[in-house]
Amino acid sequence: MRRYLHREGRRIIATSALIAVVAAVAAVRFFPLWLSAVIVVAVLLKVLFVCRFFRVPVREVPAGFGGEEGEPYAVLAPADGTVVAIEEVYEDEILSEKRIQVSIFMSIWNIHINWYPVSGRVEYFRHHPGKFLVAWHPKSSTDNERTTTVVRTAAGQRVLFRQIAGFVARRIVSYAHDGLEAERGRECGFIKFGSRVDVFLPVGSDVCVKMGDKTTGMRTLLARMPKPEGEESGGGTA
Repeated sequence: MRRYLHREGRRIIATSALIAVVAAVAAVRFFPLWLSAVIVVAVLLKVLFVCRFFRVPVREVPAGFGGEEGEPYAVLAPADGTVVAIEEVYEDEILSEKRIQVSIFMSIWNIHINWYPVSGRVEYFRHHPGKFLVAWHPKSSTDNERTTTVVRTAAGQRVLFRQIAGFVARRIVSYAHDGLEAERGRECGFIKFGSRVDVFLPVGSDVCVKMGDKTTGMRTLLARMPKPEGEESGGGTA
């Protein structure tokens, strides 16, 4: 059945709607007509904004990237947003090696569903409590509330991605757990109200986006990872 609103927003939407009804009734009863009209419009707009934030897009993985037959080295964007960082860093939580970090910032206007960027088995998942620095702050990747997920692909490559809470975002939801079979383009979680996702790719990956690019989760080709040594050349195309 087609979902129009994400399940993570049901309680917030219901609470916002209840507050809107109470505020509208009180405004009509206790304030002048012009002021009550302003209040009613304001609370209705707030409810509409919350519903828009939790909307579920009609979206499919592009042809050639889905399922077991999809291009094995392609990494799809895990989120809607703007590319705010592309740099080589040392990942020291679990991989302990240099990686190419691609960061996607999600504003409050973006859809905040997150998707698995690659298929494979989840071999590491951790939730870390932390601060709520603005999501574009350099320290947000290590100091903020965040989750870390590592997926090992069928070819043996490991891709790490982090959901990072921002100044406004105060709740991260992840559906990952150790041993889960992840599928590229399947929902892996949700971050509520402004946030960021970092993807850590193997050095040598061909990054297909540039700074400032807009990404569409489960549709934008973020990068192609290098083939493991000894593997025959060739492969799928975008």
